[in-house]
Amino acid sequence: QVQLVESGGGLVQAGGSLRLSCAASGRTFSRYTMAWFRQASGKERGFVAAVSWSGGITYYADSVKGRFTISRDNAKNTVYLQINSLKPEDAAVYYCAATTRPLYSGPYGVPTFYDNWGQGTQVTVSS
Repeated sequence: QVQLVESGGGLVQAGGSLRLSCAASGRTFSRYTMAWFRQASGKERGFVAAVSWSGGITYYADSVKGRFTISRDNAKNTVYLQINSLKPEDAAVYYCAATTRPLYSGPYGVPTFYDNWGQGTQVTVSS
């Protein structure tokens, strides 16, 4: 098990940028596939981005490609989500997720693929 704590959310104007962080506990962070999901009010939790153990492979939801960047620093046990060109529809609670399953081994875009979740961080976009 790994404990995940997100931070970096807040209120940002449309068109602005934000960087979310997810700090993980434990010594084996480099063996976890990491991902970001988001859940807007009244909607289901949806996939945003995922990154492989080494950080060399990344996947994104179509709605965020070109605007969001997921990255990780295994020395700091942290995964990041850089959000640029924010849109009102990006407003949601953003959750960090982790699994020991390799990124290529299953449906990385499905919440049930992941075993560990953070508490979430709110991103609000003003237009």
